[in-house]
Amino acid sequence: MLALAAGGARTRGFDAAPGRRVLRLRAAGAVGAPLDPSDCVIATDADQARGARTVAFRSVDRHLMDRAADAAAALLLPSPLDHLGDGDIVALDPVRGSIRVLYRRGSPSNSLLVTERCDHYCLMCSQPPKDVDDGHLFDELDTAIPLIDPETVEIGITGGEPTIGGDRFLALIGSLRDRLPRTAVHVLSNGRRFLDPAFAAAYATIGHHDLMTGIPIYADVAPVHDHIVQAKGAFDGTVRGILNLKARGARVEIRVVVVRQNWSRLRRTAEFIARNLSFVDHVALMALEVTGFARANLDSVWVDPFDYRHELAEAALWLEAAGVRVSLYNHQLCTVEPAVRHLARRSISDWKNEYLAVCEDCSAKRGCAGFFATGRTRHSAHIAPL
Repeated sequence: MLALAAGGARTRGFDAAPGRRVLRLRAAGAVGAPLDPSDCVIATDADQARGARTVAFRSVDRHLMDRAADAAAALLLPSPLDHLGDGDIVALDPVRGSIRVLYRRGSPSNSLLVTERCDHYCLMCSQPPKDVDDGHLFDELDTAIPLIDPETVEIGITGGEPTIGGDRFLALIGSLRDRLPRTAVHVLSNGRRFLDPAFAAAYATIGHHDLMTGIPIYADVAPVHDHIVQAKGAFDGTVRGILNLKARGARVEIRVVVVRQNWSRLRRTAEFIARNLSFVDHVALMALEVTGFARANLDSVWVDPFDYRHELAEAALWLEAAGVRVSLYNHQLCTVEPAVRHLARRSISDWKNEYLAVCEDCSAKRGCAGFFATGRTRHSAHIAPL
């Protein structure tokens, strides 16, 4: 999913009451009048700023604050956010002068953060959890979802652990169903909340037309899985949660991130899934993203994908032979055995398809996953053109 940006911002004319304002950015001249009170015109000169005022828009100025002098309210975008455009959605805190991007209309993949709280503490977590009261994130999304372009292809829901939100989480999925009837939704969860049959049933019966729940299983045995997620009883709770979801017809993807603690068990993990959870809808075997806790714990969790290429191939082929749909994510093709390269997927996320200089002469580059923007500082020692 899309890695969204944040930064400082200067404002004028906004209500000084504490709290964030959700704004949908509109290109000057895109519409003749605001479609929603949250609409905010991007002004690049004084005429556009004055025009914004005449149609009761706020204005967003990419450059100098004084250019928006005649606007009813003005926001100065920091330079790292100059790429924002028509239909993008931001959360602005005028008191703190902070701005955070919630949604990019032009991106094929967006991820909505619903909480930073989590009941796991994974060794390689890319979004380290925080023990905070962040219910305001649901408040922001309640406002933002009706502003999202209805032609958006896919929305991700992430955390922390999204299901910690309980009824608010369920209501958010229902809102996505109603407001964005053509948009696929992919929820990332550790699955343990679905151990509660009533919660699993409530989630499964929302009736979203294209809802997938991505749940990690990091090993075939509890001690390894529980150590990776730093939570006792996690393996049992996760497996039972998956069973509850599938019993109620929900779609489930199992995600296996490969780290030093589990790479040698990949084949056995695949066998466990094929024998006990073969009814899941997809299995993703994923290389590590070097960010968050993975960066802090790098020496203890990193393993070169080339070094586990045989185990990865055995696991993928075992699942494929068992009739389980399987994909390899975030793996460079030159580190993957030829027998399973047909299972490697190129990410749609625009922050995952970066490459090294050595990749420029590779004939397989167009079909290769490339690297995370965060991952080029630690990568396989065996990257070479095919």
